[in-house]
Amino acid sequence: MEPIPLPSYVHYELLLQLLERQTSFAVNQKPAVREQVHQLISTLRKALAQQRQLEQTCIRANLPIEYRWSLNSASFEPEHSPDVLPLAHKPEVGN
Repeated sequence: MEPIPLPSYVHYELLLQLLERQTSFAVNQKPAVREQVHQLISTLRKALAQQRQLEQTCIRANLPIEYRWSLNSASFEPEHSPDVLPLAHKPEVGN
């Protein structure tokens, strides 16, 4: 069975550090925006906790996990999926 791809923890850490260290500081004097930033931080922490729960479920079910750093390391990428929007056009080799 192919490993189940999951985001590397570094993705969560990068976003959390940016939001906690820089974004929160920048909006400190704007209460409504500051509250939205705190909600976003809370949501990211919950997402990380849910990923850890998923990992534990996979471990108990003996399902392999592979942490991904980017989409480029994926071995399978559907050409046209209605659920996936392309982030950028990849130029063909030699063009």
